[in-house]
This record gives sequence, structure tokens and C-alpha cells, in this order.
Amino acid sequence: MDKQPLSILTESSFIIVDKPRGPSSHEVTAWVRKILGSTKSGHSGTLDPNVSGVLPVALGKASKLLMYLTSKDKRYVCLMRTGREMTEREMKGIYVRFVGVITQTPPKMSAVRKKPRKRKVYYIKHLQIRKRDVLFEVHCEAGTYIRVLVADFARFTDGAEMLELRRTSVGSIEEKSSHTLQAISDAYWLAKEKHEEDRIRSMLIPAEEALQLPKIVLRDAAIEAVCAGALLFAPGVEKHDVAITRGSLVALVSRKGELVGVGRAEMSSQELLMKKKGTAAVIVRIMMKRGTYKKEW
Repeated sequence: MDKQPLSILTESSFIIVDKPRGPSSHEVTAWVRKILGSTKSGHSGTLDPNVSGVLPVALGKASKLLMYLTSKDKRYVCLMRTGREMTEREMKGIYVRFVGVITQTPPKMSAVRKKPRKRKVYYIKHLQIRKRDVLFEVHCEAGTYIRVLVADFARFTDGAEMLELRRTSVGSIEEKSSHTLQAISDAYWLAKEKHEEDRIRSMLIPAEEALQLPKIVLRDAAIEAVCAGALLFAPGVEKHDVAITRGSLVALVSRKGELVGVGRAEMSSQELLMKKKGTAAVIVRIMMKRGTYKKEW
């Protein structure tokens, strides 16, 4: 597969930032855009200024796909100070009360409507306790507020405050995949000044990988038609992943690995193998600019 120019990657990829405490998510996203010289950037899942951790940043055209990443589940590690000394047994008894479907009202500082809503907490794992300081991990549905969870704990602990919060994953993207702003800046400097691109290329994640979408590789002759909004028909499929089900989102890519767009599968992997006619996918979002490939219809 041909290697795409770095200038294309910085306009069509995701990069996972290890957001520091202090700046807002918007500020961090703007700094990444400036460092990489991208024309546009956006982030998924806002972190408060005093919260650190995994912040997926979309570059250029990949910003159009942020809506598909925002809904992914999240993991956090929280340090909380309770109003009185707690035992591990007491804390585990409190955690159990808040696992499953819970009702939360977003805090005043949030940008969303202050209306009660249901969210799912998959687990709360106890990590460490030292007198009034409690460390725990939460795996939860997107849109769950850990600050509100701590406020709920306070009813059982004679008060509680969140001392520190770190997001450790977004979907399958874990903190080991994240990079500090300094590391990103250093890697891009090596690419531009020393022509050593390996480090920055390893940081840039193709959109379809960040979104965890199975791929359908298109024949060159079908790409321009898809870019014009046409359905993808079976003859336009070069090859595909095996995990495709009807109705699932799929990444439509060229032989070079370029993201043509996102589609909704009309055939399963097995049907794609068997059928030579019919609609393979309906286009949901076009990413490639028209005219990139020759018109062949």
C-alpha cells in the first residue's frame, strides 16, 4: 500500500492527546492544530480544565467524524476526599449503589441542558484508600459526570470532594496511545526539520481505526461515483473485513488506504463474498474530495 504524504495525514487523521491539567480542551485542541499546521481541528468528549487524560483530537476532514467517537464509553480514575475516614468495605458498599442505570443532572458548569437523564455505570472498582482519601476507577457510558457521582457519594460519607480526575480511555483508545503536547511538537519538528517522519506518523491514527470501523476497500473505478453521493454496489468492492453485519457502519477506503467516506452496510461480510450484484453500502458521510479519482461512468 502506498504511503500517504504527511500533509494529507495531518488533514484527515486523529491524534490522541494526553491533556494536562490547567488548559481547557478547546485550548489544547487549538494548540495541536497550530503545532501540526492543520486547517481545522476538533475534540471528542470535553474534559474540564482541571481534568487530565485521554483527549481524541480530529484533524482536518476527520472533524466531520467526531460524532461517531463522542458516544463511546469512558473510563476514569478519581481521587476523592470524604468527610470522614472510610473503610474499604464501607466504600465498596457505596459503589454498589451506583452501578447500573443511574439518574444524573449535569452540573452547573457543564454546557448541556440541566435536565435529569439516565446513564449506565458498568463498574466502579476500588483501588486504594488512605484515611479520608479514596482512589477508584469508573467505567461508564458517555455523558456520565464523575463530579456528580462524587456528590452522590457525599450523602453516605459525610461529604466528599473530587481532588483529581483522569480519563484513561475512550472506547478502545487507552492512555498508552496518548501523547503529550511536547512529544507531538518534538515529533513534528523531527519530520519538518530532519525529514524523520516515523515518530509523527506513528501518532496519527487513520479515522477508521480511531472509530473502530470494519473496512470495505473500493475499486478505483467506483470511488468518484461514491464521492458524488452514489450508492456503493457490489461490483465496486475490491475486498472487505470479515466483521461486517447488515446495518453496521463501515469505513470505505481506497487501495491506498485513503478514507473515501463512512457508509452503512447493506450486505454482511458473507453476502459481500457471495453476491455480485446489489447495494453493498449506503453512503453516510463523504470524506474524499470529488475529482481525486478519475470519473469512470
